[in-house]
Amino acid sequence: MTRILLIGFMAAGKTTLGKALARDLGLQFIDLDHYIENRYHQSVSQLFAQRGEEAFRQIERNMLHEVAEFEDVIIATGGGTPCFYDNMDYMNARGTTVYLDASVDVIHTRLTIARTQRPLVKDKTADELRQYIIDTLEHRLPYYTRAHHTFCANHLEDMEQVTRSVERFKEYMCITSKREAL
Repeated sequence: MTRILLIGFMAAGKTTLGKALARDLGLQFIDLDHYIENRYHQSVSQLFAQRGEEAFRQIERNMLHEVAEFEDVIIATGGGTPCFYDNMDYMNARGTTVYLDASVDVIHTRLTIARTQRPLVKDKTADELRQYIIDTLEHRLPYYTRAHHTFCANHLEDMEQVTRSVERFKEYMCITSKREAL
């Protein structure tokens, strides 16, 4: 039974690496934010706006507890998921947690490109965005660094880098894909 939970800042590459890794290993992939959106038929930003952050974080916690029972799965959590309630302890108890560590510069570049898709940062100037990343990372690092493993996620900009990162991840975690095991 495999259960890997990917944590890290928004745009660190949790979904990108998680999908590619799940495909390579023949596992199910779940993006927690998408799971919530499908369940509630609303976007995360709509849930935040209508119910407030506290209510959203409770929904997120409940959905985390649901998906963390699945087997043979890779779960990409939201950037803030580990920082609320007992979520980090719970994830560490339910599976293997991996903090995808990306530099401030890499996160800044990725968020600048995808700014309109990220409600928390869409209206920030470049300088405000950089400061937001620095400040938020400082607050979240004590949670992120409680993960079982840390993996550098700076190189996920194209398919070649993603493929190499999947291979590095498997080597680092001593995982063999189903194709390789045959």
